[in-house]
Amino acid sequence: MEKKYDVTALGELLIDFPMYGQSDQGNNLFEACPGGAPCNVLALLNKMGKKTAFIGKVGQDQFGTLLKETITEAGIDASGLVIDPEVNTTLAFVHTFPDGDREFSFYRNPGADMMLRPEEVNTELIAQTKIFHFGTLSMTHDTVREATKKALAAAKENGCLISFDPNLRPPLWSSLDLAKEQMEYGFAQCDILKISDNEIQFVSGKEDYDEGIAYLQEKYHIPLILLTMGKEGSRAYYKGMRVERPGFTVKAIETTGAGDTFCGSSLNYIVEHGFNDLTEDQLGELLTFANAAAALVTTKKGAIRSMPERTEVETLIGE
Repeated sequence: MEKKYDVTALGELLIDFPMYGQSDQGNNLFEACPGGAPCNVLALLNKMGKKTAFIGKVGQDQFGTLLKETITEAGIDASGLVIDPEVNTTLAFVHTFPDGDREFSFYRNPGADMMLRPEEVNTELIAQTKIFHFGTLSMTHDTVREATKKALAAAKENGCLISFDPNLRPPLWSSLDLAKEQMEYGFAQCDILKISDNEIQFVSGKEDYDEGIAYLQEKYHIPLILLTMGKEGSRAYYKGMRVERPGFTVKAIETTGAGDTFCGSSLNYIVEHGFNDLTEDQLGELLTFANAAAALVTTKKGAIRSMPERTEVETLIGE
């Protein structure tokens, strides 16, 4: 059966408020940027000409309206997006430090994204997709965790590839033990894992990345693991191969969405080249493109509206 969507993602859709300088009176200014990791991933895929769909929940408020319009404009199918009049759209304020690192303050107690119920999951969309993608923000609370598990069951039933990015945000968890437990649930489900350097250290307890990855491979047998190391670049671990490619140097203004752009680029490559017989050269090509796309997104604020065109990525690689 020819599937209608290349990638369907489930999870949080929210407004990121990065700092935008100060007013004349010395007050901090924030910019309302549509965000949320799963839709960032999909936005990149749409830029590359792929068909995507999203499953999640926003509030019936001005932010929810903005988010629905934004993803629809990006070409993401929003038929799986639930609008809830009972609860506010989730907000995240991003405080950026002088070195470019950031911390998040979440307005999510509760926020609409964590109130998605199992019966609201559009399993038709999942049946119609090649790859199903999710993270752990939809695993922080009971109801949305059940919804995520229902979606995963539908994805497995319909032969989808499963892609997982834990996207650890410690402030959102009642305990780090619960965070670890839900990350482990994701590892046990996925075919494709995108994980960052600090996440692999957190979950494996090992300083050395290769040792951390080896621990995951032995325990969960994940076919493809993609490790991101910030400006140092990235690695792919697949069928006994370990491929590494360096990052790209750009004038970064903020890193929001870089990992998601990397993830979307990787899924795009898999949609185009298949998953079962990737060669060492292909893995290198996948990483180089994903590194370049991720670097480009850091030169703009926000993520969904900052995704690079394929030509921009190719130009950066060519340089």
